[in-house]
Amino acid sequence: MENTVMQTVHHLLLLLLLVFGAGMISGRLAAWLKVPDVVLYIAAGMLLGQGMHLINEESSSLTNQMILAVGSALILFDGGRNIRWHGLRQVGLSVTLLSTVGVILTTGVAGYVAHGVFGLDWTTSLLLGAVISSTDPATIIPVFRQVKVRERLRETVESESAFNDATGSILTFALLAALTSGLSPSIGHVSLDFLKTAIGGLAVGVVVSVVTVFLVAHAKWGWFREYAAISMLSVAIAAYLIGDMIHVSGLMATFTAGLVWGNAHHFGLSMKDKVTEMGHVADNASVMMRMFIFVLLGSQVNFSLLGTYFWPALAVVLVLVFVARPLTVFASVLPDVRTRWTWKEMLFMCWVRETGVIPAALSGMIVASGIPHADRVAAVVFMAIVFTILVQASTTAWLARKLGLEEKS
Repeated sequence: MENTVMQTVHHLLLLLLLVFGAGMISGRLAAWLKVPDVVLYIAAGMLLGQGMHLINEESSSLTNQMILAVGSALILFDGGRNIRWHGLRQVGLSVTLLSTVGVILTTGVAGYVAHGVFGLDWTTSLLLGAVISSTDPATIIPVFRQVKVRERLRETVESESAFNDATGSILTFALLAALTSGLSPSIGHVSLDFLKTAIGGLAVGVVVSVVTVFLVAHAKWGWFREYAAISMLSVAIAAYLIGDMIHVSGLMATFTAGLVWGNAHHFGLSMKDKVTEMGHVADNASVMMRMFIFVLLGSQVNFSLLGTYFWPALAVVLVLVFVARPLTVFASVLPDVRTRWTWKEMLFMCWVRETGVIPAALSGMIVASGIPHADRVAAVVFMAIVFTILVQASTTAWLARKLGLEEKS
């Protein structure tokens, strides 16, 4: 028994060293090549996993699931913490439409193509579309830490990536339930689930964050002021955990908690003297989580599965990127006449739609469910991750410069 425990400890320590080593080298190379670090993290994962077989962490393992949960929570919280309410109010209509109408449009277009190229039934085809319909905050938020663009543009894309995960996940679970039960999904049931999940996530994030901010920043009752950074990390994880446990959107909860934390001054609760300390802690935590998430994600890319379904999977992803995403952006932001989006900003939003952690997790659940053709879904998700991170994320800075949207630090 003791020997088995020590083997597990050695395995985890080796994994830690491999990820940190690969992450630091990749980070330096990314800075030299001027590309987002997540691009080289996933490439390093492919090398260490499928290439050298040094990392063999299954996507369903406890270690992997723990890293995904904690990493997504901390990255999302940090994204919300850096968004200002006045900016979010300005682009609220665009974010709402991108996160609802946009996800439904993407699901329909991608599902239609999947039905044609794979010959799948309509429910499975739409399930495939739903899995890849949402953009990934764990990818997008780190990209914008390195690619500086106009604030309202960054806030819109980051907020969309947080909110549309709820929509995409709800659609995915509704369609998966229909496949496993043999019943047709009900629009009314799906809509009710979305409202419950989204509003519940918002409420959890607000309550958890407001209570903790009060105990940190209040002049009289700020008992935890000396532990501001630890309290911040605790809020991020607690919001995600509570949301997940009561079956609302944990992702939306932790993003909302970060939004409340970063705008605490609106409640008359100031943490100015702790800003630098919290910033250092949040930055280092986000970097470590990015390393873990994307090195492991790269190590789990199934090249044999990609090879088997290469051309149909590529067809779905190309339509996702070059047809579904532009349709989503134009249908969602053109009605927002108050914001007055420029064509350059809309073109930039069309290109920024990375797929990553959340679709990968949903894909794993679908494969574990044992439904027919789950391998096709997994192949498309892997293709979307590889294409959008290695191609789109790596060219985001170049496109921002070409469109004149980059802002110097």
